[in-house]
Amino acid sequence: MTFHAFLLMSVPAIVALGGGVLAVAWHPSRESRSLIQHFAAGVVLAALAVELLPEIGREHAPGLVLAGAFAVGSLFMFGLKLVTKKMEHAGEGGSTLCGVPSGLLLATFLDVAMDGFIIGAGFAAGGATGPILALGLSVELLFLGLALTSEAARGWRIVLVSAGLGVDVLLFAVLGSHLLSGASHALIGGVLAFSAAALLYLVTEELLMEAHDGPERPISTLVLFAGFLAFWSIQLAGN
Repeated sequence: MTFHAFLLMSVPAIVALGGGVLAVAWHPSRESRSLIQHFAAGVVLAALAVELLPEIGREHAPGLVLAGAFAVGSLFMFGLKLVTKKMEHAGEGGSTLCGVPSGLLLATFLDVAMDGFIIGAGFAAGGATGPILALGLSVELLFLGLALTSEAARGWRIVLVSAGLGVDVLLFAVLGSHLLSGASHALIGGVLAFSAAALLYLVTEELLMEAHDGPERPISTLVLFAGFLAFWSIQLAGN
């Protein structure tokens, strides 16, 4: 892994820390959070459609491997969701760390570790896939601190949590890139297909589900398309 690749992998970590700092000064309304989540969903969908799926095709892995990996990824994310939900419920009214329920915190760290591994897989595939995924998932990480903010978790506490999440995503990005470096096209393609399922789950079962949990405005749909267009425009400008 080159130093340049490491710097690009560091971007989501720095953005996650920035999200914690932002959460200290800004406490958006539920409606504002919904718009942010719609925008983030659009960005992740664009990363999936514009970069990840075409890269999977370029790997020329067997179709059976890709279909199987996507199915396994779907089942894995479903299982992870069940586990993290159980953690969150077990942590309600229980112990906290930095003002955040320990169950919710552990579930969040697991999700972010998964994001990091996906970024690492993108870098192992080569080309622009890694940087594109790092940029796309950075949008989600930017507002993660805002999502964890509560009356008990403010100020230095949320900054500390966000810094930990930044270390988490960077560690697993480096790990994913290292483990998959020099892997066969079939393995890289399978891991990327697994990642595609994970990102699709992130959009449909996390970002958009949370975005629709409360009052929203008709403009929310346009914000989602704006997120997609913003990311696609960046990708087009780089060609």
